[in-house]
Amino acid sequence: MDIVQKLMSGFTLDLGPVKEPLGFIRVLEWIFTIFAFATTGGYTGVSEITANCNGTVTNVSAQFYYPFRLQSHKYSIPNCNGTNSTLVLTGDFSSSPEFFVCVGVFGFLYCTATLILYIGYQHVYRETSRGPVIDFFITAIFAFLWLAASSAWAKGLSDVKNATNPSTLINECKKAVCKIKEYPAMGRLNASVIFGFLNLILWAGNCWFIYKETPFHRPANPPPAGGAPGP
Repeated sequence: MDIVQKLMSGFTLDLGPVKEPLGFIRVLEWIFTIFAFATTGGYTGVSEITANCNGTVTNVSAQFYYPFRLQSHKYSIPNCNGTNSTLVLTGDFSSSPEFFVCVGVFGFLYCTATLILYIGYQHVYRETSRGPVIDFFITAIFAFLWLAASSAWAKGLSDVKNATNPSTLINECKKAVCKIKEYPAMGRLNASVIFGFLNLILWAGNCWFIYKETPFHRPANPPPAGGAPGP
C-alpha cells in the first residue's frame, strides 16, 4: 500500500508529451503493435475442394489456425467405395508466428508502461539521463526484434500458404475427381506482416527522437549562457 500511495502521490497528468514526436510516435506504436499480434493470434482459415464420386459431390474442408501446427489438422477425402481417407496437412510453422506475437505482446506492454511514464511521471523520466538512455536502448532492441520477427513471419506465412493451398488437397485425391472450391482468406495474415514492418519503421524512427533526449546527443562542453564566442 505504501508503494501504491507513493506512486499515486507522484503522478502528475500532463498530455504535453503526447503532442510531441516522442509521445505521439509511442501512441502509434501502441496501436500498430495491437494490430500486429491481434491479426495473427486469432486467425482461422479453411481450404475447400469438392470431390466427385460417380456423380456424388462431397465438400472437403481442411481447417487450420494459429499457431499453424498443420500436422495436427485433419481432413477426410472420400475413396468412392463408401470409405474415407483421413489425412493431415503437412508442416509445423508455429515458431515464426509465435515469435511475432510474442514481440507484439511485449511491445504492447512496454508501450503502455512508457506512455504512463511520459504522461504521469515526466518529471521522473527527465530527472536524470538514465530514463532516456534506458528507453533508447530498449526501443532500439525492439526495432531489431520487429525486423527479425516480421522477416521470419513473412517467410513462415509463405510456407503456410503453400501448405494450405487447395491444390495440395487435390493431390491427395486418388479415385475421386476433385476441384478447387475456395481458397483460404489470407488478407488478415498479409495485413499482420505489413503491420510488423510498419512497427519496424515506427520503432526505428522513434530511436532518433529518444536519442535526442539522451546525453549522447548533447554537446560535451556547452557554451556558457550569454557568453560571447571567443576570437
